[in-house]
Amino acid sequence: MLDWSSIDTVLLDMDGTLLDLHFDNYFWLEHLPKRWSELSQISVEDAKAQLKAEYDVLQGKLEWYCLDYWAKRLQLPITELKREVMDKIAMRADVPEFLTALNASGRRIVLVTNAHPDSLSLKIERTELASYLTELISTHEFGVTKESQQLWHALQQRLGFDPKRTLFVDDSLPILHAAQQFGIAQLLAIANPDSQQPVKQIEQFPAITDYSVLLTDIRSPR
Repeated sequence: MLDWSSIDTVLLDMDGTLLDLHFDNYFWLEHLPKRWSELSQISVEDAKAQLKAEYDVLQGKLEWYCLDYWAKRLQLPITELKREVMDKIAMRADVPEFLTALNASGRRIVLVTNAHPDSLSLKIERTELASYLTELISTHEFGVTKESQQLWHALQQRLGFDPKRTLFVDDSLPILHAAQQFGIAQLLAIANPDSQQPVKQIEQFPAITDYSVLLTDIRSPR
């Protein structure tokens, strides 16, 4: 599936890739509409419909991921609302052993997320993720998302990785396509980003539902 002998750098998405996407889906699709309906005095159903329409328009853009944008748009303390359900933030069960093996192999491991810095901070606070990673990067630092080629050029300039010797793992097909367009040699999709949702059928990229299938190859002598 992957040629680990030619991988020096591993770039990893966060939500849905290292962390269970259930928290994010629950927050944006259930908790936020509920809290917004209370403020705006509309039904939860109308709040869900209005927010979904806005999500669809902004999908893939920086605003979609920006807590400051949504705080201003909805007049709600988004980070505080996230804390109300932060017990749902969790690493995927297969991630600690996967990251431990990557660290032991000597490869550079970098988190690259579209999540807003406040969201990243909350998840680092709630999990042990930071202890496994070489670097943690929010694309908000660059003002563009992983869907943009501009981001990939800026990221390479910042990190100095060789695209031909880099693996990128994400649960978003549009983002994986963007990485492919940039020239990242090895790509891996996560087919079960949300533990409460069915496994996705993915054909465009190699895909897994459990990192344990990679451990033997990661641990092989380089």
